[in-house]
Amino acid sequence: MGSDKKHFLLRLIPPRKSFTADMSEEERRIMQAHVSYWAPYVKDGTMIVMGPVMDPEGGYGLGVIAVDDEDQLHRLLAADPANGLNRYEVFLMRAVTRDNR
Repeated sequence: MGSDKKHFLLRLIPPRKSFTADMSEEERRIMQAHVSYWAPYVKDGTMIVMGPVMDPEGGYGLGVIAVDDEDQLHRLLAADPANGLNRYEVFLMRAVTRDNR
C-alpha cells in the first residue's frame, strides 16, 4: 500500500459495557459474522489491525483501516454485520507506515 491511502481509526462501541463478558448466543453469532466479514480485508491489508480491547471500564473493538477514499470506508462499514448491534466511531488518522515514513 502506498502513502496515497487514507487511514482511519475505527472504534466499535458495543451495546453495553459488559458486552464482551455476557453476550447472548445471537450477539455472539453476529460478532462471529463481523470477524468473518473483515477477515479478507485483514488478509489484503485494507484492515491493518483489528480486535477487541479489554478495557476494564468496558471492552470495545478497535481497527485501523487504509482506504482509497471515504466512500470506500462508508461502504465497508455499512456492510458490516455488526451494524445495528454496535456503532462505530471513526477518526481520520495521519498514519506513519513502512510505506510512507
